[in-house]
Amino acid sequence: MTETISRHFTDDHRRCDRLLAACETAIAETDWSAADEKTTAFQEALLHHFALEEEVLFPELELANPTAGGPTRVMGMEHQQMRQLLDELAAAVRARDRDTCLGDLETLHILGQQHNAKEEGILYPLADRSLGDGSESLMQRLRGT
Repeated sequence: MTETISRHFTDDHRRCDRLLAACETAIAETDWSAADEKTTAFQEALLHHFALEEEVLFPELELANPTAGGPTRVMGMEHQQMRQLLDELAAAVRARDRDTCLGDLETLHILGQQHNAKEEGILYPLADRSLGDGSESLMQRLRGT
């Protein structure tokens, strides 16, 4: 069975969620060495996810379905908001500020869940429908193959 756009990105959401939880555990336990490592892994994964959406998925979707421009702009603005929180989290980890770290992670978790629900419920199914036969070549680009 061919992997869908929805499945690919939803699976990646879950991977990012697991990485966020690992950050939270390390920070809650004040294991700063692990927190440094886990935070870097989480940041890299989430930023990569955003880049795939913004540089690959969104442009293709907007070409195939011009009405998708509104939702992709909203998702891009939310990505920017989460990027800012990632920067704040990284600074708090460097400062070894446990409370700020945990607050940033909680906010990222809440925003991420709301954001993911919109993408998984609306945007990804729209992409699956709109891109149709072109989705396999898109999937190859998303996988880097």
